Amino acid sequence: MEKRYWNSIWFKVAIILIPIALYIFVDPMQIAVKRAIFILSMVDVDAAKGYILSFGIWAPIVSFLLMILQSLLAPLPAFIITFANAGLFGWVKGAILSWSSAMVGAALCYAIARIYGRTVVEKFTTRAALKEVDKFFERYGKWAVLVARLLPFVSFDIVSYAAGLTAMGFWEFFWATGLGQLPATIIYSYVGGMLTGGARTMVRGLSILFALTIVIFVSKQAWQARRKATVDESPII
Repeated sequence: MEKRYWNSIWFKVAIILIPIALYIFVDPMQIAVKRAIFILSMVDVDAAKGYILSFGIWAPIVSFLLMILQSLLAPLPAFIITFANAGLFGWVKGAILSWSSAMVGAALCYAIARIYGRTVVEKFTTRAALKEVDKFFERYGKWAVLVARLLPFVSFDIVSYAAGLTAMGFWEFFWATGLGQLPATIIYSYVGGMLTGGARTMVRGLSILFALTIVIFVSKQAWQARRKATVDESPII
């Protein structure tokens, strides 16, 4: 059922071919995408806030689309949008907006990888980065997505693409992504209105500390489960 769904010609067209065609043939869209990429590549929260705010009542929708755009183009930073959302919409609404849009972006990355395979994924990321994430999946197995989402220095987007190249089911990926992404989103959003140098350092420090605590716990659980499985499989003498 799932394989037939991913292999549907209509799904393939909708997920990537239509957006690419619109980008190539519709000049205003091409200009808008290039402008958005430029704003995000500046890694400037104030610039991102000004850009989003310039769309007036459409600002939340533009922010949502920006998060999806950065998800598809892995090198672009997501935390800039998260900080901007918190500053513009308040930390609670900003967190909800950032989390939900990031989830849609992650699902699209997974779908593109599942449908089109590794060759296309390498066009959106890099071959070297993908190989590093492959090692991450080999090391953590089914825990890889959850662990990666908790680590602020691991690219969410490349992990989403990589997950689509594995045998991991969509819903397994989706729930692990949602749970793992939530803590960092809340923390970044909570301090989004205090973007001084000290606050920025603090939020990164808190994120790393929180992530390491969770990773240690998850790794311990995974190690214990693997050890138990090894003991259960060992022959009784």
